[in-house]
Amino acid sequence: MPLPHPDPSPGAASGARRLARQHPAALTWLFLCSTGGALAALALPAALGHTVDRLVSGGPVPWAGLLLCAALTLAETGFDAAAAVTGTTTSARLTASLRARTAARILAAEPRRALALPTGDLTARLTARTADAASAPVTAAGAVAGVLLPLGALVGLLLIDVMTAAALLLGAPLLVALLRTFTRGTADAGADYQRAQSLIAHRLTEALEGADTIRAARTGAREHRRVLEPLAALAEHGRRTWTVYGRAVGRSGLLLPLLMLLVLAVAGLRLGAGAIGVGELVAASRYASLAVGIGSLTGALGSLARSRAAARSLDPLLTLAPLPHRGLGPVPDAPGHLELRDVGVEQDGRPLLTGVHLTVPGGTSLAVVGRSGSGKSQLAAVAGRLLDPDTGSVLLDGVPLDGMEPARLRREVAYAFARPALLGTTVEDTIAHGPWTASPDAVRDAARAARADGFLALLPYGYATPVADAPLSGGERQRLGLARAFAHPGRLLILDDALSSLDTVTEHHVRRALDARAGRCTRIIVAHRLSSAARADRVAWLEGGRLRATGRHDELWEDPDYRAVFSTDGGGTDSSGRDRSGTGDTTAGGGSGTDTTAGGTGAGTDGTVPSLTAAETR
Repeated sequence: MPLPHPDPSPGAASGARRLARQHPAALTWLFLCSTGGALAALALPAALGHTVDRLVSGGPVPWAGLLLCAALTLAETGFDAAAAVTGTTTSARLTASLRARTAARILAAEPRRALALPTGDLTARLTARTADAASAPVTAAGAVAGVLLPLGALVGLLLIDVMTAAALLLGAPLLVALLRTFTRGTADAGADYQRAQSLIAHRLTEALEGADTIRAARTGAREHRRVLEPLAALAEHGRRTWTVYGRAVGRSGLLLPLLMLLVLAVAGLRLGAGAIGVGELVAASRYASLAVGIGSLTGALGSLARSRAAARSLDPLLTLAPLPHRGLGPVPDAPGHLELRDVGVEQDGRPLLTGVHLTVPGGTSLAVVGRSGSGKSQLAAVAGRLLDPDTGSVLLDGVPLDGMEPARLRREVAYAFARPALLGTTVEDTIAHGPWTASPDAVRDAARAARADGFLALLPYGYATPVADAPLSGGERQRLGLARAFAHPGRLLILDDALSSLDTVTEHHVRRALDARAGRCTRIIVAHRLSSAARADRVAWLEGGRLRATGRHDELWEDPDYRAVFSTDGGGTDSSGRDRSGTGDTTAGGGSGTDTTAGGTGAGTDGTVPSLTAAETR
């Protein structure tokens, strides 16, 4: 599958170019060090020639000249070393800054635009491309030496002897053509190489995300071939890069010695004619060597070409517009009254939601049910502005979500997902992570509400256990995601299939924690299980992206099409909502739940979970 290559907006400035303004002191110091090293290198031939003339004349040893040559040599070495250290550290800082800025742009943008690129390609741009693009200011500041040395050497030759300088100028057009061809070829090959890398990263990410499916289907060999198939193109682009470089080296290896020989031959003839002295011949040979030594310049040009290609790939991300808003805030102390007015969502020209009108009174719970692909997750995303609708509007306590300042909105809306991302270093960090950092007490209270405290107590270091070292099942990951949502209470809590991997008893206790928030928190639960719908205050039934009906579960249960939403391929449910196969609670098609036992909607005073009865489902 070819990767999309969105073009940046016309005239958009690259983020890499803006980086130079963020570390002016370091780049200025790098410029000064590069310039100082180049000037020392240019002054050394003149000092050396003058010292040689003094030695040849037979007079006293020119100690001052010898000391000056030694000082210039040390100065050149010292400046070059300082430039190397400064360039390395500054590149690292610029890379970190560019990555942070690019990531911030992605997170602040509307999700559909931010995630238009495949995950693997996006990862490649945030890692390798940012490093290449961020090196541009450092390379440009350090390239002063690459430009100053040949120009200064030419001036030095002109001061020594015009005829010798003219010999060097004869080869200048060939040198310029060589550099131009090298730069253009390197840029084209580098851009193609980066695109092939992104394609491999995208396919590898897909394979890693679907590793269980690949293993179960025994298609590992096929996926291996699919992921590595772009390697042939990658190798070809790599060979092109090295071919361009090799041709440049080969041509320069032929041209530069011939040019050097021509300069020295003319300088020797001029020495024989008495136009220049021995010291000037030495200085002329040194200047000729500096003038034709374009290795550092070709390296800088190649690096700038790669940086330019990388910067172009980052421009679509750096020019992402942030979510628009009008700076509004939520109504103070409101209950979380949610309204969806004629909401529609499209993707690639295909409607996902159409004309959804829905009202959720503040402090109540709403179960969103429907078959796979009916638009449940899109509705959950729209309800908390993880997604902007293409048509219609969403209001929270009368305030349009697209007018509310995003940071303030995020404090009012908490999400939990079927596959939560566990951010942070430790388990406690993961639960505390959010619009604000939850306190240790809030973390532990939230873990208890999500029934995560039991397995956390068994981890090697409890809440301080690193997430990477915690062997977590799918249900345990979901409980951590729920705990994170509970630790950051707002007026709206949205669970997007966040109970699917919980066992029946754990789900029952989590639901009790949800019910305890009645009256002060509106709860939207994307549900696959019958028990989720039966326990909610109201149910929104989606079909084909449209809202087919809303009402209490027992009212909707009279419709056989509604009952069919909760049936399995194995037999369906009877009129009481119980599975005829005797396995209890069923899941809608596409559900990822692991629980197949009876999922009660309520509990007795002893904390047990009763089975659903006809009275409870009707």
